[in-house]
Amino acid sequence: MALLEVKNLHVEFNTFGGTVKAVRGVGFHVDEGETLAIVGESGCGKSVSVQSLMGLIPNPPGRITRGSVKYRGHEIIGNPSINGQEIRGTEIAMIFQDPMSCLNPTMTIGSQISETLQFHNGLSKKQSLIRAVELLTMMQIPDATRRAKQYPFEFSGGMLQRSMIAMALACDPSILIADEPTTALDVTIQSQILELLKNLQAHNNMAIVLITHDLGVVARMADQVAVMYAGEIIEQGSSDEIFYQSAHPYTVGLRSAMPTNTREITGRLEPIQGTPPDLYSPPPGCGYFARCPYAMDACEKVKPEPFNMSNTHYSKCWLQHNDCPQVVKGIYKP
Repeated sequence: MALLEVKNLHVEFNTFGGTVKAVRGVGFHVDEGETLAIVGESGCGKSVSVQSLMGLIPNPPGRITRGSVKYRGHEIIGNPSINGQEIRGTEIAMIFQDPMSCLNPTMTIGSQISETLQFHNGLSKKQSLIRAVELLTMMQIPDATRRAKQYPFEFSGGMLQRSMIAMALACDPSILIADEPTTALDVTIQSQILELLKNLQAHNNMAIVLITHDLGVVARMADQVAVMYAGEIIEQGSSDEIFYQSAHPYTVGLRSAMPTNTREITGRLEPIQGTPPDLYSPPPGCGYFARCPYAMDACEKVKPEPFNMSNTHYSKCWLQHNDCPQVVKGIYKP
């Protein structure tokens, strides 16, 4: 049984301009000790997907219209006895994208971490502050006792991110959702944060759901990869399958746009032309149709089904259908 299992998740937002269908049938699962990376360009629905399963989508304007989210076999959506403090923050924790906007500027770092421990674990103020210092030390923040008494503006970007990780790990969650955990950090600090997450995962056998658009981070961290586009997961498989046996043209496009230091590969990066579809009125067929260089008539009108490339790898693309014209298959070289 999967630790976390998401099936056919749909999330919509009511706006003055109409209803935005932000997430359209997302499904994935993650096991203990495993890292699942969800990748895709900005606005594809990565963050909304994970925030909705944690109950962080404000209603109104957002709402989950369909789907199932199970944690250890128990349904989370619509179950108030589960989808509250018993799960959020204790069993499933989240590192948010921008620590400066998520931390309270009027409270010390130690107080913000200890508040989590008091609320979820029932520790006293003294006990929780001692534990907060231990967590900051675990995050390799020097002189943690003094630093715990400081405010967010006194911390660097890397230290703020470590503080966010400390807060997320305070209650020893089974699943850590990391939403762009290395955004705006230089490469040295980024490497340190990723190494820290890997060490913590190995120590606690914790599952990680990593939200990112950086394929370099994916290659380093992920066991499984889900590629999102226009609110859907269009390809999913192991890290090796996604990088070396890409089946969807969008995944191939992401790979082609990624810088490399391989001497044999030279020339200009190949950007993906065009823009994502309007999710006020999503296309009836493949969402990538307007940008795909291999698009066929069927792609515009009929939504592609998942085609299994292996037991762990599938792609939602008509190019994988057995009846796809051989001339198209000959042109398409993933």
